[in-house]
Amino acid sequence: MPVFGEELAAEVGRRYGAPVEMMQLRQGIFDDASISVIASDTICEIARLAGQTADVRRFRPNIVVRLLRAVPFQEDEWLGGVLLFGEGDDAPAITVTMHDVRCSVVNLDPDSATPAPEVLKAIVRANQNNAGIYGAVTRIGRLAVGQPILFSCGNRE
Repeated sequence: MPVFGEELAAEVGRRYGAPVEMMQLRQGIFDDASISVIASDTICEIARLAGQTADVRRFRPNIVVRLLRAVPFQEDEWLGGVLLFGEGDDAPAITVTMHDVRCSVVNLDPDSATPAPEVLKAIVRANQNNAGIYGAVTRIGRLAVGQPILFSCGNRE
C-alpha cells in the first residue's frame, strides 16, 4: 500500500479505532539532532531530585557516558567541543551542537506510561530544562562499552 494512500490510512484507522491522517514531515518531531548523549550522573541526579528510580530509558539517549568526575549536568560544558570515542586519528567523533531541552516524555514511566511530572520539574529547577546534549557525527566508527571517551574543546578559546 502506498504510505500516503487512503487505503493505508483507512487500515491504520480501523486498527486504531478512529480516523487517522497520514502525514510526511520534513524533520522529525521528537529529537532535534542525530545523536543524543547524556551522563549517568545527570540521570541519577534528576532521579534523586524527582524522588524516582533512575531509568535511562526516560531520556531516550543514543549514548550514555560514565564520567571520571561525577558532576551532574557536566554535558553543558561540552557545547562547541568534540567527543572522541577511543584514541587515534580514526576515532569516531561527535561535535556537540546544542543542549538537549527536555519535553514531557521524560515524565512517563517506560514500563507503565504512568506520568511523574516531578521528573521534568526537577530538570527545569536544576538545569533550566536541559539534560544532556545533542551532537552531529563528524567521524564515523564503531563504539564499544567501556571505550575511553576524550573531550576536545574544538575551536573555542
